[in-house]
Amino acid sequence: MKMSDRKNHSCGIFYGCVALLVLVVGAHGARQVGRADVRNYGAVGDGEQDDTQAIQRAVNAEKGEVYLPRGNYRISDSVVIDLSQVGPMSVEGNGTARIVMEGAGPAFRFIGTHDGTANPDTVDSLVWKRERMPLVQGIEIVGSHPEAVGIQLNGTMQAVISRVNIRNALHGIHLTERNRNVIISDCHIYENRGVGIYYDDVNLHQSNITGSHISYNGKGGIVVRAGNVRNIHVGTCDIEGNMAEDGEPTANILLDARGGSIGEVSVTGCTIQHTHNAPESANVRIIAKSNERPFTSERRHGNFVVADNVLSDCRYNVDIQNARAVTVTGNTFWMGYDRDIRVQNSAHIVVNDNVFDRNPRYHYGDGNEANHGALFTDCDGVTFSGNQIRGTGDVMAACILRRCGRSNITGCTILDYQKRGLLLEEVTHSRVSDCLIRDDRENGGTTVPIEVKGGSGNLITDNLFEGEVDREEVNAEK
Repeated sequence: MKMSDRKNHSCGIFYGCVALLVLVVGAHGARQVGRADVRNYGAVGDGEQDDTQAIQRAVNAEKGEVYLPRGNYRISDSVVIDLSQVGPMSVEGNGTARIVMEGAGPAFRFIGTHDGTANPDTVDSLVWKRERMPLVQGIEIVGSHPEAVGIQLNGTMQAVISRVNIRNALHGIHLTERNRNVIISDCHIYENRGVGIYYDDVNLHQSNITGSHISYNGKGGIVVRAGNVRNIHVGTCDIEGNMAEDGEPTANILLDARGGSIGEVSVTGCTIQHTHNAPESANVRIIAKSNERPFTSERRHGNFVVADNVLSDCRYNVDIQNARAVTVTGNTFWMGYDRDIRVQNSAHIVVNDNVFDRNPRYHYGDGNEANHGALFTDCDGVTFSGNQIRGTGDVMAACILRRCGRSNITGCTILDYQKRGLLLEEVTHSRVSDCLIRDDRENGGTTVPIEVKGGSGNLITDNLFEGEVDREEVNAEK
């Protein structure tokens, strides 16, 4: 190669490298344009300085992304993100930033203006331009005030909360007034005094809660009270111990429609458990009676699915009241201290292909006191099929129907019960068929496979059990 050629070749390499460096630096700079690092606005993150105003300045800079690097950020008042003013906004960390909320109220309050539905035609252009999909991810929020709250959403559209740890607050995530299309995923909502995820008299359709650990919140794990709520999807979460032993009755998942309207809810693929020592504790409790329309309040709300979960160690694993169109399927139940499932004053209830097990492995401590089994009272249209109940405590029967009508108990296996396998009290126009009902315990006493008290128009056929159907009067036991 000639000298001139070598020079030209070297120059080409040099300028090529410079051009590449410019591209890399330019790209890096472009990524930084939309980032407001809170340190550049005066935050220190040393756990001593009050960083409230610095973080608020970073929000107000309207750069879009508020970034919290590693540190302990003390705040004494809510950081308010008024989306219509600051535009699309995210609050992000890399998992190493801790916010310590030392004041009352939410650490972060997101405020939007969306007053439509989830239908795109009802979303104002300003919402799409300045308010869509507010995001919080990769940070920890710790409450250091009795009234501190983690995150509050009001008026938002498509909010996403992901990889966030909230603990020691009053409530973890507080949903108020009106929101649409909320996603909560991969979070730890842990050891808060109130509710983990609280739908507080909110108008909210379309919300997903997935892959999260929601535990040891004193007044309930996921709680919906009143409001107008539809389309909640809870999936693949671990939800446990969200009831204080000295607190008011609540549940790991509580859907309470009194004063509002709740429907179209799916709880699927979760482990849900603890604590049986809390008053009236339940893993999933549905109270679907609305107080707003008393002339239609009975059995008005429904369309609930509880499927493929593992549930244990509460007074009631599933407790359903005044609901319609509820499906409970494919679940594994054990250690229901009063009952595994209790259904009252409800209609169109399908309970199928579940396992209700009295596993000796879990009879530690007072586990032997767990009664198990199923209880249906004042219901219409129950289908109880393909279930297996093995073992009960000192209760009247493994499965009881009281004052129920037009119901099917078919294809069930009921084994090793203490008193009765199946009890029908004042049941009408119902069928019991193709069930296997046996007590084969070595030290078992005298048990009754099927007992009927009162009622009319029932068919009991093609079941396998020893003895006859007992139609004698029974005592009013539990």
